Amino acid sequence: MITRSIVASIPKLRKIHQPNCYHSVSSTKPHQFNLLNHKDWLSPTEVIKLFETLKDPNSTLTVLNQLTKRKDYKPNEALYTSVINNLSKTKNFDGIDQVMKRIKLEKRCRLSDGFFYNVIRIYGLGGGRINRAIDTLFDMPSYSCWPTSKTFNFVLNLLVNTKQFDVIREVFMAAGRLGVEIDVCCLNIMIKGLCKNGDVNGALQVFDEIPQQKCKPNVRTFSALIHGLCESSRIEEAFSLFEKMETEGVEPDTILMNILISGLRKNGRIEESIELFDRMLLKGCEPIPSSYQEVLYALLDNRNYVEAMNLTRKMSSKKLVPSFESYKLMINGLCEESLMADVDLVLKEMIGNGFVPKMAMWKQILQCMFSGKTISYSV
Repeated sequence: MITRSIVASIPKLRKIHQPNCYHSVSSTKPHQFNLLNHKDWLSPTEVIKLFETLKDPNSTLTVLNQLTKRKDYKPNEALYTSVINNLSKTKNFDGIDQVMKRIKLEKRCRLSDGFFYNVIRIYGLGGGRINRAIDTLFDMPSYSCWPTSKTFNFVLNLLVNTKQFDVIREVFMAAGRLGVEIDVCCLNIMIKGLCKNGDVNGALQVFDEIPQQKCKPNVRTFSALIHGLCESSRIEEAFSLFEKMETEGVEPDTILMNILISGLRKNGRIEESIELFDRMLLKGCEPIPSSYQEVLYALLDNRNYVEAMNLTRKMSSKKLVPSFESYKLMINGLCEESLMADVDLVLKEMIGNGFVPKMAMWKQILQCMFSGKTISYSV
């Protein structure tokens, strides 16, 4: 009886004492908003953990302000990174500005290029504050830190992608005073930016200056410039540059070949684009989906509908899906040539790839079947 009563009482004892036990443990942890009253010494790891586990990122600056008033406050790069990452979650870019000013005034720790790269990325990509990203790059020396090529090139690429063409040259020319050594990646970004801005001649001038910068052009250099030439319908110059590239021992990649195939097709040189695709296969460049699609359009432009059918089968074998526009053009052409057996095959393939024929397409097919006449249609 006594044993049973003791055993029976154990769960009750746990229920009675468990909350007290938890209470005593929790009382040893500092409350995140009572840092000034917390007597225990906080290690740098504990401080960083505090910000990483902060439930409300909006309270980041409040907690930081309390922390700075403690005697054990010893800021470091990891702490500032956690604070800035928290502020970025709530899009509090004014708060990030405040933290950056505090860092400059305190001068209590050294910061790496990686820290500034993160801040610049947050300003540029997270907040669209391109000017703040540029200002931060230019301000790095005042923090006793100099940008690497990686950070400098990131800003340049950011300017190209956001079409800030009016300030790209200004940033580029600042490389010397920022202690940045110009590399081929930097020059590639400049070439891409100039081409996007329609200044292909300016891009060619940068290309000619590459040897003076003690750099060697790579496949990306040629890709950016050839793309610009193709977009400007300067196909002959694009191919001359392509030949120069091969002469200098730079192997073309799939992207470059695709640029040339697309450029030829868009400029009406259909046969050459198809030949280049075959050449691409011989050179061992594995085509990407858009390569097949460009050649498919070239075959359709050239009214080679049967060859186009064969290419779509090859694409299907590689689990590549032709565009709906391709199928529409193919069925239209096969109907015009009264190749109804082929129309049936293409229609089945099209439906098998998840496309639903529109009413106008069915109407054309039926007219072709019963009257031998076709009509054009649009979707």
